[in-house]
Amino acid sequence: MPPLFGRSIEHRQRDSLTTQVLRDLSARIEKGELKPGDRLPTERELMALYGVSRTVVREAVSSLRSSGRIATQQGRGAWVLDPPSSLGFQLDDADLSTVKDVLQVMEIRIALESEAAALAAQRRTSEQLTALRQAFDALEASLSRPDSSAEHDVRFHQEIARATGNHYFTELYGRLAPRLVPRARLDLFKNDPEGKVAYLQRIQQEHAQIQQAIARGDAEAARAAMRLHLTNSRERLRAALERRGAEPAES
Repeated sequence: MPPLFGRSIEHRQRDSLTTQVLRDLSARIEKGELKPGDRLPTERELMALYGVSRTVVREAVSSLRSSGRIATQQGRGAWVLDPPSSLGFQLDDADLSTVKDVLQVMEIRIALESEAAALAAQRRTSEQLTALRQAFDALEASLSRPDSSAEHDVRFHQEIARATGNHYFTELYGRLAPRLVPRARLDLFKNDPEGKVAYLQRIQQEHAQIQQAIARGDAEAARAAMRLHLTNSRERLRAALERRGAEPAES
């Protein structure tokens, strides 16, 4: 085990545990302590090394994968990729310090992903359609395990971005979405697991409309379904933040 992983993170209240793990791993990649081709410790090892839960590790790894810094494959684990070409656009949690910040970035997602869904409906290959269906099915299966559903939600939207055939959509989504899937940032139903499942099922119905429109090749329907879904997500997030009466932060 590399000695650089010999310490756990500090459990600071200001930042979520996911953010702390993500920042630490990202810093090690940027400094060259983890080089292209190097393998990350296993999920279980990362849990022990950082002193965090499986959910925290999975969300951090999912964010690294979405941003193009690592690749993962079942049976092979995760490894560092060569630095991707960058658009020069970065979104740090410090940029999401107020409710207004979060909602404004959600507006960017609405504009970006609505068009991505339309292009995906026009351009998706059979392989990309299969990948999208698999992501949808994995998200469906995760509804009974709400703590893991955020990762699958990000993957579903990532497959839509890939199906546009435009790598800029994929890169922009990778920078925006992992910090803005509301369930990954807010524990809306901490003491109401049945309510959380019902909430996720409503969202999944919106995902189904998007997936079906892309499968039919109906660009206008895909655009409308994505816009409705993300507009609803923005309003759900706004209402949740108002109920909490606090700035957005993962617990």
